[in-house]
Amino acid sequence: MYSHGDSERILGEVLSDHDREEMVVATKVYFPPSEEPHRHATGLSRKTIEQELQNTLDRLGLDTIDLYQIHRWDYDTPIEETLRALDDAVRRGQVRYIGASSMWAHQFAEALNKSDRLGLERFQSMQNHYNLLYREEEREMMPLCRKEGVGSIPWSPLARGYLARPHDEIDATLRGKTDDFADRHPYFEGGGRAVNERVQELAEEKGTTMAQVALAWLLHQDGVDAPVVGTTSLQHVDEAARAVDIDLSEAEQEYLEAPYEPVPVSGHE
Repeated sequence: MYSHGDSERILGEVLSDHDREEMVVATKVYFPPSEEPHRHATGLSRKTIEQELQNTLDRLGLDTIDLYQIHRWDYDTPIEETLRALDDAVRRGQVRYIGASSMWAHQFAEALNKSDRLGLERFQSMQNHYNLLYREEEREMMPLCRKEGVGSIPWSPLARGYLARPHDEIDATLRGKTDDFADRHPYFEGGGRAVNERVQELAEEKGTTMAQVALAWLLHQDGVDAPVVGTTSLQHVDEAARAVDIDLSEAEQEYLEAPYEPVPVSGHE
């Protein structure tokens, strides 16, 4: 769905100039990839998965996708149909691994259990909404993933930029002024402003950026493998990569976490 498929086309052009064996390519299926979608372009039916998977392969210029993820839970399609279609894609060699994204923990548990009972390919990853300002996933989803050996690749690890700068500077950026989607998430409820201030304080002490501290905290959480970071410059890419070298003590992690209070569940829609 990203940029109506153009994100995949651009990525495909870049990949054509690099060694494919060095790359792990991940993409998704569920939301329509065009501004005027037909009724079979959305969801997780067998028809949608098979046709949209082929369309994605064509846009990327690849024969195989490393990680193919369902973008959300499809309430209109039995999960068994979705799992069988994904299993077939793996057996055909079009997909290596399958992953899931934000949903209720009981839904993910059902899908994993059904895969095991039917002998179908199992979800290997969960791309869920998780960051210092939104930690509701710690209640059920993160413990479930750890128990089932499923890796977590959190989306919005910087809370749509809210963890990359002091809270009083958010509205000074173009994104802060125009990103209506960010307002749907409770980032500055439940002690969020205090968390933001502590990230800023710790970043100053360590001589790093706020974004690096926020990413380092995520990377210290058991079960988190690779936060999904969005950037607008090569400098941001380099800064994000250096977060893997930042060590946070248990006391520092607890200091960042302490102001957090429960907030409404957000990101499953």
